[in-house]
Amino acid sequence: MNTVSPELVYPEAPRRARGRPRKTADERDDGNRRVELVHAAARLFRRKGFDGTSTRDIATAVGMHSGSPFYHFKSKGALLHAVMDEGMRSAILRQTLALQGAAQARPDAAALLHVLIRSHFDVLLGPGSDFISVMLYESRSITAKQRSALAQLQGDYEAVWEPVLQTLHKQGRLQCPVKLARLLIFGALNWSVQWFDAKKGASLDELADAAMALFIGEAPPVPARRVRS
Repeated sequence: MNTVSPELVYPEAPRRARGRPRKTADERDDGNRRVELVHAAARLFRRKGFDGTSTRDIATAVGMHSGSPFYHFKSKGALLHAVMDEGMRSAILRQTLALQGAAQARPDAAALLHVLIRSHFDVLLGPGSDFISVMLYESRSITAKQRSALAQLQGDYEAVWEPVLQTLHKQGRLQCPVKLARLLIFGALNWSVQWFDAKKGASLDELADAAMALFIGEAPPVPARRVRS
């Protein structure tokens, strides 16, 4: 049986640098305010759109004066890029942790694809998903340089899928050419942000099972325990 090389799909979680001096109270507060602004901006950009959200809206959401966000970010566009950057880095971390959690069971390629799909649904539709939705639909509002930087992060995120899809293709379980399969899979999964309603539809686990049945014609074995989103 063709297997997927472990080092390709079980990347190490990002490590924090050691030995940095402790931040002062002002520096910690500055960092906290930046985080608040990014999270508030993500919510508002998703709900009202980038053009429909003013800097005053964002400042009000975090209890600041209307001009205060410019102390932390040069412009509303810079804040938008920070939202997207945070979204991609969070997505990479979530995916890495999901794969590491599955590593002990030594799953085959189909089970790995299920892990990746389920993690991607969590990125798109789970807690903190405002960031990714903004990245998907507001990319026209950032600069070419910013898009290039985000494309590198997106490439890192999607690269983990490649060996899994290649293995499934070699096994005859994925009928479509790998490049087209990857594009179609991400297109289908990403569109779920337009129609999914947690109050009316299926759970994220059920969505992942349905996606597996659609993409490779099989559902994964039912895990002993699932955490519903």
